[in-house]
Amino acid sequence: MPIPQEHIYTSEDYWNLPEGQRAELIDGKLYAMTPPSFIHQKICFSLARKIADYIDANKGGCEVVPAPFAVNLDANDKTWVEPDISVICDKTKITEKGCKGAPDWIIEVISPSTQSQDYLKKLWLYQNTGVHEYWIINPILKNVQVYSFGNEEISNQFSFNDEITSHMFHNLTIRISDLL
Repeated sequence: MPIPQEHIYTSEDYWNLPEGQRAELIDGKLYAMTPPSFIHQKICFSLARKIADYIDANKGGCEVVPAPFAVNLDANDKTWVEPDISVICDKTKITEKGCKGAPDWIIEVISPSTQSQDYLKKLWLYQNTGVHEYWIINPILKNVQVYSFGNEEISNQFSFNDEITSHMFHNLTIRISDLL
């Protein structure tokens, strides 16, 4: 009797999900995504706008793209994620289907159902596929975990009331409480 094999999903399965169904494909496994809360969306919108305004004011060349937006981190067939905010400075990575390769900066606003993915699975993925900066914003605990994956890996935790300086844009300072 054969041993049952775990089903491995691919890009084809991801792109053929029923209309309106959102999921992420991580290492061949599909993870359903639930609709975000109001505070989640408020943080995402305000933060994306603040980052985009900074880039525009400084005549930068990066794109700020909020979810839903598909990201194929390492261009393999078994991983497509939808970060809440992607900052992409190499515009050749942007295609009609999303981002092919790692964005420079990813921000995730966690929900109770996504905590383990954002703090563990995605942290490992982002660290190992070329993301330079990763922020995990926790609206329940009102804190932000900031990771920088440059020559020296840096990890710091901030409250919503702290001023947080981006590692990518050294003159960009954000206080999450100002966005709410």
